[in-house]
Amino acid sequence: MTQPSTSVADQLAQLNAARSLVLGDAAFYPQIVQGILPIIGASARLELRRWGADFLAETFATPALETQQKEQLSLLVLQTLKELIETPAEDTGVMKSVVQAAASLYPLIFRHIIMHPNDTATWEKMAAIKSRILRIWDAAAAGVRICCIKFVQRVVQVQTPGVIADPRRPEHNEISLALVPRTHPLIPPPNLEAEASGLLDRLLDVFQENVSDAVLVNSTLNCLGNLIRSRPPIANKILSAILNFNPLKQANSPMTPKIKVMAKSMERTTRALLINTNKLNPSGPLAGRIQQYVERLMQTRIDIFDEGSRKRGAPNEPTDGLDNAKRARLGADVANTPPSRPSIPPLPPGSTSIAQLYTLTSDEGLTSFDVQQLPIDLVVKITLPVLHRIDQGLLDQAINGIRSRYSSLSKSTQLSQAQEIPTAARIDDEDDDDDDYEPDFQPTEDTEQILNKLDIAPAEELKEEPEVALAPFKVPHPPPLSEEETAEVSKDTVNRVFGMMNILEESTAARKPKTGINRLAASNYDRDAWITVITRLATRASAGLEVTSEDKSAEDGAEPLSQSRLSLSDTIREALHFYVTEDFRRRIDTAIAWLNEEWYNDRIQMEQGEAAVFQYEKWALKVLDGIVPYLDAKDKVLIRFLSEIPGVSRDVLERVKGLARDPERVALAVNSIHYLILLRPPIRDLCIDALEDLYHNYEDARPSTQKLLAKWRPHVLPQATSTNGVLKQEADALRPATPIPLVPAQQTAAVPAV
Repeated sequence: MTQPSTSVADQLAQLNAARSLVLGDAAFYPQIVQGILPIIGASARLELRRWGADFLAETFATPALETQQKEQLSLLVLQTLKELIETPAEDTGVMKSVVQAAASLYPLIFRHIIMHPNDTATWEKMAAIKSRILRIWDAAAAGVRICCIKFVQRVVQVQTPGVIADPRRPEHNEISLALVPRTHPLIPPPNLEAEASGLLDRLLDVFQENVSDAVLVNSTLNCLGNLIRSRPPIANKILSAILNFNPLKQANSPMTPKIKVMAKSMERTTRALLINTNKLNPSGPLAGRIQQYVERLMQTRIDIFDEGSRKRGAPNEPTDGLDNAKRARLGADVANTPPSRPSIPPLPPGSTSIAQLYTLTSDEGLTSFDVQQLPIDLVVKITLPVLHRIDQGLLDQAINGIRSRYSSLSKSTQLSQAQEIPTAARIDDEDDDDDDYEPDFQPTEDTEQILNKLDIAPAEELKEEPEVALAPFKVPHPPPLSEEETAEVSKDTVNRVFGMMNILEESTAARKPKTGINRLAASNYDRDAWITVITRLATRASAGLEVTSEDKSAEDGAEPLSQSRLSLSDTIREALHFYVTEDFRRRIDTAIAWLNEEWYNDRIQMEQGEAAVFQYEKWALKVLDGIVPYLDAKDKVLIRFLSEIPGVSRDVLERVKGLARDPERVALAVNSIHYLILLRPPIRDLCIDALEDLYHNYEDARPSTQKLLAKWRPHVLPQATSTNGVLKQEADALRPATPIPLVPAQQTAAVPAV
């Protein structure tokens, strides 16, 4: 790409369009980078140099571009970056982006030099860029110095030994000094490690020299976190330097708003770095010192910066009355007056409720307030501080008031009961006591003595024997359920069982015991146990009770009596079908276990010679009809289903061939049939017939089926008709006249013993 003779604005518009293109598709990065290098060189306009430097920094920092492509592009842009950074009095924005790009390039160039030890020119360019960045580190603008700190952090990280995850694959390991051979001619490890140690010391000098520059301190702290995490050999050195640093040192000088903001910023960054370091390695050798340092730092920050926000102290003047010195004219003598005690109001007349018994205030607003409207956590938050600060004298007075109320209420209740008992006795014995009436007799016992006698009297004397003995009570038998009610109750039971299966946790392979072929079914009370129980209820509970065609003809069109007995099995089967098709990708194992039980039950009934209805074929087709419409081209559920069900018939293959109507699912249908041809020999001919049908009737399936038919049945192909006539006749002679019956496949999972 050559530089056109257009205006800078037009060139920038074209460059922005190119940037939008690579942001949408990272595959265009190599073309765009190679095309813009002649435009953004050191002799280009300032606007173009700024855009080019920003674009290169963005290119090598983006995760969308693969590392291998970045390494190839780094060799192309290295000369351009060297020219830009060596330009005298270069723009600050260009320098920042160039240093950032160099920080991203350094590990890539380092890996390239490790793999190509004879590429001296490339390493000299990178060394010139590094030398230039280290020279301008202390004298450049603040933004450039921050980028230089990041570059130095990357150099220290690369030139320090790291962890080798896999020695056999060095291209996948982290780029570090550990990958460099000891005899490398360009980058000898001892020299690089010494240089990295010196750069680290220079990086840590900011904590002693430039404490007043919060921007540089924060930038250094943000870069050191990566070194602490990825390079344990130098982590203790870095942490020791940070622990000897006091970010609040400037707070001792006269506090200005600028110094306050700077100190707070450095303190927050230092504290965050140390807390995260302790979280990553809580058992490190400096964990105790870090914890003490963080606590001391937080306390110092509170002492320095939170002094203005504290609450003021208690007032000097009294708060319970008037100060006699200041209020002498008022003549209020309240200093020696003790605090008044609240009076306990008497109970209202009439019957007393529990709320009235414990109410000690006469305020109508408080008595009418419903405390139950408050949440319990709010009540606890209010009650605990109140109980902690309440006056003990007031609490004792309130308790005594409640106690006196309760005592008086109990005495009045007992007195009323005692007055009712003698009155009732006199009314009952009025006729017998007329002759013994003595007008001069006065009772010598008062009411309290009578109550005491009643309390002491044994309980047996107050009992009255029932006049009639009670007979044992028996609950009558419930009425018998009708057929409709029985069916409804059965449906509710089945729905409840499936609801239990939905809420049970999926059993994992770690929990499921593998006890071999003789394991017991439904012994763990988990989801699999419920599936075993429900499938066997559906298949075995009504075995032999199904209504066959002979039963229907014998009843002369009338509904057989056993039809109601089958409602439970049919209901369970319908529920199982709905349960599987609702989420067939996760519940395909349930469908396979169920159909295995159906197939086993059908075979047992065939061996016993019973005239029964076979359910396997019917429900296998129903399950297929439920899941086939929702399969996509990458689904492997169908292959698993066809490989693990016990029998595959021609009707099942017809459902599979129906997938070929959708061009996107032709491969799924062909791969499923091919799998059955390879691994289920008893139905191989049926599957080859299905492939032949796909070849003749579905245009989209011909390329894939032609390869398979060329191996298994080549005579059906057009080019094999004339040359392989003999083979065709032999194949037709070997083909059976009648279709192969349903043949069970090899059992993938043995049926558990009960």
